[in-house]
Amino acid sequence: MINYKGCKNIKNEELLETKCDILIPAALENQITKANADKIKAKIVVEGANGPTTPEADKILDEKGIMLVPDILANSGGVTASYYEWVPNLTREHWTLEEVNQKLENKMVKAFSDVYNIMRKEESDMRTAALMLGVGRVAEAIKTLGLWP
Repeated sequence: MINYKGCKNIKNEELLETKCDILIPAALENQITKANADKIKAKIVVEGANGPTTPEADKILDEKGIMLVPDILANSGGVTASYYEWVPNLTREHWTLEEVNQKLENKMVKAFSDVYNIMRKEESDMRTAALMLGVGRVAEAIKTLGLWP
């Protein structure tokens, strides 16, 4: 929103480079690039949008010690909540908002913890850890269930 009474308009670049604890680019992709990643002052970047950070910027943020929570993890709550809507509809059950929120919180906390633990163990970044976890789970499912058409 621009021209809001009592507020100062700033450009997108200024917003991304503002000193803050947590920066959440949540609208457009390719907003944090190699051209501006070194100017990011946040301690943590949480990707609310799909692909707001370029691969070159990922590396720069990692070198600066800025934790980046990748979109595949940060955005997974919406898909998970949709699943929690679908399941009771299939079984003609009713889950209260509190039940859904508790299930969602448990799932998201575990997902973050799983990715974070892999990041620490493998000494990688969060995006790489999330990919390792996902590929590992697919490999385990194929091994367990077998590959079938």
